[in-house]
Amino acid sequence: MRQSLTRILTTTTGIMSKIQICQLAILARFVMATIFWKSAMTKIAFNAEGMAEFSLTQIWHVITLNWTVADSTYMLFEYEYDLPVVPFDWAANLTVAAEILLPIALIFGFFTRYAALTMFGMTLVIQIFVYPDLWTVHGLWAIALLVIMSKGGGRLSLDRVICGKCL
Repeated sequence: MRQSLTRILTTTTGIMSKIQICQLAILARFVMATIFWKSAMTKIAFNAEGMAEFSLTQIWHVITLNWTVADSTYMLFEYEYDLPVVPFDWAANLTVAAEILLPIALIFGFFTRYAALTMFGMTLVIQIFVYPDLWTVHGLWAIALLVIMSKGGGRLSLDRVICGKCL
């Protein structure tokens, strides 16, 4: 019985130790891109209706700029989020732009570390000024972004193709 348990533990430990950082980086890139993209989609109004989330139609409307920042987004930034220093309309527009462009950069692994750094900064702002009680969620985001920042996009990234290394 003891030998069986030792063999099982040794085998599973061996399997887990084969997980490489590039595999974690790809997973972290995809997860964080999804979170920020979904957030952006709640802040914009499309000029067409009936689009499924993550559909080609939705992505096409975003790429072709067939959308506007929703009025409700401006209201959120003016009354609920109440960020210091930056005017609410600027904050809303900059946030939407970042939440669209940064996930695209992460998915393709383009300037990956810098996209993650910017998302990390946004996460800190959200944690400190907007939703301070959600530190467990934002902590998980921070961990994923720190993995990306420390290791880059991994082997499957445009950074690697263009520069021969992970930016």
